[in-house]
Amino acid sequence: MSYEMVLLEAQENMDKAVDFTVREFNTLHTGKASPGLVESIQVPVKSYGSSMHLREIAAITTPDARTVQVQPWDKSIVQDVEKAIQTANLGLNPTVAGTVIHIHIPDLSRERRQELVRIAHTMAEEGRISVRHARKDALDVLKKMQKDGDISEDDLKRYEKEVQKDTDNSVEKIGEELTIKEKELTTL
Repeated sequence: MSYEMVLLEAQENMDKAVDFTVREFNTLHTGKASPGLVESIQVPVKSYGSSMHLREIAAITTPDARTVQVQPWDKSIVQDVEKAIQTANLGLNPTVAGTVIHIHIPDLSRERRQELVRIAHTMAEEGRISVRHARKDALDVLKKMQKDGDISEDDLKRYEKEVQKDTDNSVEKIGEELTIKEKELTTL
């Protein structure tokens, strides 16, 4: 493996950690309707014999600022979807109207907002930990390459700085996204 591949893989893993963290932030509901609130809910579908993400088995729309509408493509799984939404611990209560599921987003209390901010901080820290794991993995490979004589000590130092720069950028992105989410959660 070349040092370019090590650096590229580290950057890809850091980008994945940032993207995952942002997707996790989108699951926190802010009092505004958003498909991101429910799209990653796992729905155990008996007729399919497996669990699937809600976004894979239904159309998810927001007809207004306080409602998420879910319309499963297979009409026979409406009850499975309703049950999955209820048990997802999101504090959402779906109502079924024929083959369409409506989820009305309640107003958030101040306590609930503070709790969501704490959850967002936890998600951000998990993202930062994932970024640091990617950094550690890359540095371990680079040190082994230097020990094996594939790269010089000067090259090792230069590549370590590149990995650290990527790490700092990724951690900064997570921090920026956390700030945006905090603002969104506290100002409604």
